[in-house]
Amino acid sequence: MNASQQTADEVAERLFGSLLGTVEIMSVYLGDRLGWYRSLASDGPASPLELSQRTDTQVRYAREWLEQQAVAGLLTLESDGAPDDRRFAIPPSTAEVMTNPTSLAYLAPMGRMFGAVGPVLPQLLEVYRNGGGVSWDDLGDDARESQADANRPWYDKQLGPALASLPAVHEVLAAPGCQVLDVGCGAGWSSISLARAYPSATVLGVDIDQPSIDLAVANAHESGVGDRVRFLCQDAASLPEGTVDMAFAFECVHDMPRPVEVLGAVRRALTPGGSLIVMDEAVADVFAPDGDDLERMMYGFSLFVCLPDGLSSSPSVGTGTVMRPSTLQGYGEAAGFATFEVLPIEDFGFWRFYQMS
Repeated sequence: MNASQQTADEVAERLFGSLLGTVEIMSVYLGDRLGWYRSLASDGPASPLELSQRTDTQVRYAREWLEQQAVAGLLTLESDGAPDDRRFAIPPSTAEVMTNPTSLAYLAPMGRMFGAVGPVLPQLLEVYRNGGGVSWDDLGDDARESQADANRPWYDKQLGPALASLPAVHEVLAAPGCQVLDVGCGAGWSSISLARAYPSATVLGVDIDQPSIDLAVANAHESGVGDRVRFLCQDAASLPEGTVDMAFAFECVHDMPRPVEVLGAVRRALTPGGSLIVMDEAVADVFAPDGDDLERMMYGFSLFVCLPDGLSSSPSVGTGTVMRPSTLQGYGEAAGFATFEVLPIEDFGFWRFYQMS
């Protein structure tokens, strides 16, 4: 409905629904970080005392959370009684969404992302008034681990098949000795998935965030691909020229303060005929009021996370999460890429794939 056609009661009702959603996502943060969901999923139903003992937490808080989760319809009441004797269970559907890091429905990490925003709200108010930004480093481990864990199932399960569906891309990646660059690799799950999908390739992941690189190194080692995946904390501008057969930039271009410089460095690092594949949010082609749920969500990420991060380094183009295809195309052309196309990869979460060469 157009905003001008809404009554005050309708706006208030919508805001009340948003309030309920905010409460629930913050309660998910508690259950995720305190291990309550995982305990219920792995150890079975529990009373408040049992859950608190399993997770080394306080029983009164555990009771309040268990009751709230049951009222919200996320947990079930297995047996009633006195408040401390009630036993609660986690249904399989809730367990998958909250505890299964390999499921495409795994959304518990989103609680961590917005949990990270809480402590920096005073900083956000300051930069909104006076300029500057709030970086990923300011947001801390909750934010960087949230993005890594939320994206991981899509890389693990869908990235290999998606790339294999593109004959020209697959041919390059499957060639013996293929050198792959993953710029803005974060915690490394995209690099690891590329290495698993293409065993003859060698992957280099680079990122400017040292804690993310530390996570990536550990993840690659635990995944058994440490011999074919390297990670470096460095700026893309320092990459040697003409050494990479194919490059990737997964959900990071919109965060870059100077994307043209980075894309230009990636282009120079490519061998003749090489190309860059960018995965970024599948937002609408142009701005319009009354956007869909995806558009609304991406503006939320932009307001609280991505735009402040992009503006935390100066100078900055200030892209934000809602990067329209035409904006990315303009960055690519300014960086020296001659071609730009949207790749026919469908049903890949919130994202769209582009290729530049």
